[in-house]
Amino acid sequence: MYTCLNYIDGQWMPAQSEATLESRNPANWHELVATFPHSDSTDADKAVQAARRAYQKWRLVPAPNRAEFIYRVGELLLQRKEELAHLMSLEMGKPITESRGDVQEGVDCAFYYAGEGRRLFGQTTTSEMPNKFAMTVRMPIGVCALITPWNFPVAIPCWKALPALVCGNTIILKPAEDTPACANFLIQIFHDAGLPPGVVNLIHGLGEEVGQALVEHPGVDLVSFTGSSQTGAHVGEICSRTHKRVCLEMGGKNAQVVMEDADLELALEGALWGAFGTAGQRCTATSRLILHRDIKDKFTAMLLESTGKLRIGAGTDPDTQIGPIINGVQLQRVMDYMEVARSEGAKILTGGERATEGPIKKGFFFQPTILDQVTPDMRVAREEIFGPVVALIEINSFEEAIAVLNDTPYGLSSSVYTRDVNRAFQAMRDIEAGITYINGPTIGAEVHLPFGGVKQTGNGHREAGSAVLDVFTEWKSVYVDFSGRLQRAQIDNH
Repeated sequence: MYTCLNYIDGQWMPAQSEATLESRNPANWHELVATFPHSDSTDADKAVQAARRAYQKWRLVPAPNRAEFIYRVGELLLQRKEELAHLMSLEMGKPITESRGDVQEGVDCAFYYAGEGRRLFGQTTTSEMPNKFAMTVRMPIGVCALITPWNFPVAIPCWKALPALVCGNTIILKPAEDTPACANFLIQIFHDAGLPPGVVNLIHGLGEEVGQALVEHPGVDLVSFTGSSQTGAHVGEICSRTHKRVCLEMGGKNAQVVMEDADLELALEGALWGAFGTAGQRCTATSRLILHRDIKDKFTAMLLESTGKLRIGAGTDPDTQIGPIINGVQLQRVMDYMEVARSEGAKILTGGERATEGPIKKGFFFQPTILDQVTPDMRVAREEIFGPVVALIEINSFEEAIAVLNDTPYGLSSSVYTRDVNRAFQAMRDIEAGITYINGPTIGAEVHLPFGGVKQTGNGHREAGSAVLDVFTEWKSVYVDFSGRLQRAQIDNH
């Protein structure tokens, strides 16, 4: 069992109240993985004050030197990858191969953003006035509160923390209460990398308590949040009222289109990975399969056969392909959607029930589920379920497929399987999503490309790639007039 602590100003400490909460193994709820602080606004204030003090020095450290710390984080993550991946599978439940991928994404982020320390480019441009120089530079924003989910407990904190730090900000990580041990392990790596006290801080606790306190705190300059659209709207409302910078990455209802000319074996592999990887608990999960009528019956039969062979079990078991649902509340949510599906007229082809046979009976497992006869107006076709559930929707044409794909409040990831290059380029143009795959599943982001979505998926910002630098920096325009006289743009030159 792990005893997690808050990390404030370079010191590990309990909550001021000394109250604690528990993190349990979702594959075996009787197994206690960790205890962690039940922090409140007092603890949040300590972290903010520490981050504000550290910011005054950290922002003046040259960016290439800040990047050296980030590179060391990457090296340590690589060295401790297996240990951290095992902890993730134990605490969060995802299969060990996926946990290794989660940690590797943190490694990739670290090495990528270490390079950005020498590439925080501004622009130089001409002035409309003689003897006048004009340029732009990036400036850090200040104290950043990073509120992260449980489904990618290393990758997503790294997406946020590493570019924020390279840009000269200080951070406070508020991880999900389902994965505190993973957060502690990650912050220990930041500590071991030698980051100065106060530059990186960690606060455990409930979102509605300590998370809310951070969002409302006047000493926080920016909030970066990943989670549900409902909570994101609440965060955005507070930040708007208090004039904080805010980056929101929220829900998805992603679709994979399979046209009549598609490579069906390839599309099947994508559908299985997209729908059932991480037990469907990804914002990029494939929750809708939009199938052309000419191949629907054949593809459905292929999908049913392959789904029946998927192995359910604990994430720490190397043979597991589908791990548990994260907790009892989320499991009940998935089960409730089965009643919604039945009431709307959808047909459950396979699954639809809690998995309880054998050793998994002590965990929160749900059978991989295929819903057929789904129409675009059904709730199961429009609302995020966040479980191993995929809805089949039949279409008659490519144009109808794109219209159905776009008919959702969300717009994160999308996928089209076709051999027709013209259709592929139409899809790239017409799909309303931040990410589009051609002949690939809806999941699998690469760290050097922007990540994010449209509509209720986000608020216009992007994470990952160089685009995230616009989240964690402010642009400053700089003019140097060496004419020796007053020059008034738009007045003296016309």
